[in-house]
Amino acid sequence: MFNPIDTDRVIRDGRVSGAYPDEIHEGVAWWVAACFVVICQAGQMAVAHDGHPVTDGFHQRFCLGAINAEHWSCQVFTLGKADETQLLRSMKELGWVPGALLTTAEAGTRSTVTIRLYDAHGRPVAEDTGLAKVREMIACDRVPLPVNAQAKGHITQRLDLLEGR
Repeated sequence: MFNPIDTDRVIRDGRVSGAYPDEIHEGVAWWVAACFVVICQAGQMAVAHDGHPVTDGFHQRFCLGAINAEHWSCQVFTLGKADETQLLRSMKELGWVPGALLTTAEAGTRSTVTIRLYDAHGRPVAEDTGLAKVREMIACDRVPLPVNAQAKGHITQRLDLLEGR
């Protein structure tokens, strides 16, 4: 695995989180997304972020990982800048699809990036509902790769889901 992470430290407590760039890097977002799509067998997913400049790179890599997960051809609906309430509402409007919210918090010179995953019912993904499996897949270097070009999904902006909110 290129540029490994301490999975036990970064993937825990109901989230994927770490100091950037020391504990977490943009590639982690790709790995998490690909693993999550396979674990929840997602044909569609909603993804939002907080608009922070650091988060942008993670958001882009997350979306690419999600559309490149084995044979799932996941359709990623990117909502752009949105909060948790907006994400959950959009997931429901899309037919209760799984989702992810990426954020960055600043504390002095330290940036902490967090990826929160949500199942198709809008519940945060926990240890026993997929997070442990994501951690295991990454730790064992079993991140899913696309099987062929036809299996690749698509990224679609759905800013319209946030209009008037």
